[in-house]
Amino acid sequence: MMKKQLTMPRLRPEMTKGVLAAWLKEPGEAFVKGEPIFEVETDKVVNQIEADWDGTMKSQLVEEGDEVQVGDILAEVE
Repeated sequence: MMKKQLTMPRLRPEMTKGVLAAWLKEPGEAFVKGEPIFEVETDKVVNQIEADWDGTMKSQLVEEGDEVQVGDILAEVE
């Protein structure tokens, strides 16, 4: 199976960075398209981010609480 990467999404046009508030899936856990897999905090609003595809979390490259630029890689999935 091919590895894919989860990146920090741009939730608003002016957004340049966000805080990874929480991981909802741990390494080794499978998920399906549409299932929440992590939370992003911007300006005190927390957004659940849903999977765009079915997969399995392989490695998390960012810790909860880290500030991340839009487009930066958060995790690798298969």
